[in-house]
Amino acid sequence: AEPDRTGPTPSECFTVNGADYRGAQNHTSPDGRGQPCLYWNQTQKHAYNTAKYPNGEWGLGSHNACRNPDGDVQPWCYVLETEEGIYWKYCDIPSCHMPGYIGCFLDSGNPPALSGSSGTSSKLTIQVCIRYCRKRGYKFAGVEAGCACFCGSEGDLRWAQPVGAVECDQVCFGKASELCGGDGRIGVYDVSVGACQGNFSAPSGVIYSPDFPDDYGPDSNCSWVLRPPGSSAVELRFQIFEIRDPNDRLELRDGRSRRLLAQFDGHHRPGPALLLPTDVLFLSFRSDQLLHAQGFAVAYREQGGWAPGRLGSLPGSGRGGEWGLVLAALLPSGSRQHCSTLSHLRPVSLRRTCLFVQKKSGGLPGSFSSAAGPRCRCQCLGGEAWAVAYRHTGVLICSRHPRPLPGSDDETVSDCTCLCHSYENLAPSSQSSLKSLLSPS
Repeated sequence: AEPDRTGPTPSECFTVNGADYRGAQNHTSPDGRGQPCLYWNQTQKHAYNTAKYPNGEWGLGSHNACRNPDGDVQPWCYVLETEEGIYWKYCDIPSCHMPGYIGCFLDSGNPPALSGSSGTSSKLTIQVCIRYCRKRGYKFAGVEAGCACFCGSEGDLRWAQPVGAVECDQVCFGKASELCGGDGRIGVYDVSVGACQGNFSAPSGVIYSPDFPDDYGPDSNCSWVLRPPGSSAVELRFQIFEIRDPNDRLELRDGRSRRLLAQFDGHHRPGPALLLPTDVLFLSFRSDQLLHAQGFAVAYREQGGWAPGRLGSLPGSGRGGEWGLVLAALLPSGSRQHCSTLSHLRPVSLRRTCLFVQKKSGGLPGSFSSAAGPRCRCQCLGGEAWAVAYRHTGVLICSRHPRPLPGSDDETVSDCTCLCHSYENLAPSSQSSLKSLLSPS
């Protein structure tokens, strides 16, 4: 029978060497097979244990799950307390593969697992092979024996025989922290990994920075477009964000209006989750000549069926969509502590409501200005405020009780909300619903 090609196991890892694995597998093989791992808090004779690293570094703790604390080529664990013979082993974790990694396959050479162009290099890395195959129009790139690169198409893998991930155990000649297949074993990747541009229409996926898993290069100018089918919003989760240069910038824009929704750089990191109410999302990344790093891996998925008053929980959040979550996601990490001041607000639903959030500073702290005139009639004290577009209407949310501007007879500031110049343009039902969203629990 033809092998199942329904897709790889959902990934628990986004780094090529599984350094970010935080799963629970505690044997060297899945489903309890293989040797059991020792507990990290009981391996006092070894280099990596909780006595030396008590603060959860690299995921170590009072457990015996596989980890990769030393940046090896894949997660591993200790299997013997003494350092005689083989006292540690790699872990074969099917769920620990970076998205875009297809798997490890047997390659007998007759016929080859991937039948397209091929070559060898003493400086081979995963991305070197991916670029080689991408430029030649192939779908897949395969690395083998540490130095060989093969290219192929969908048809090549139809009858390929998958083998365990630990059989692709040869270090890449060009990068000792990566694995490039093995002896008669080929590790296969989709060539979209690390591409500088792309159009994504699947309901979910991952976008990598250019040249990932290698560092992005100088003068990058890349863009990607997300159009998940039937979606009215896009949820983003940054699994990796390693950008050190403040001039290297990732921008997120509405794909239709090109309005800036958020931007991040070496000084402003994204929060854990972003929920962006647009059916088309445009991402762009630019770098300069200095301080290059690994870049980013951002997972996306569609969020469809928006309706007033309801919003499903974000994965891993354990709660519904809240003002605090969305504000924390969109504000730079340095400003995120201010979001705790909104904890008095009850959980609310943001169906096409929170279109843009930005910390205010300078001038009249937290006040709006308008080309039509200074119609904002209140201000937030202390400089803690956020501008929010609610149903295309400008609203100012204060984290402390606001006061009217001098000379104003505004009476709409009794709660912690300042409603500015276009509030009166909302329909009565929308005015009521907005006030109810912002009322104390």
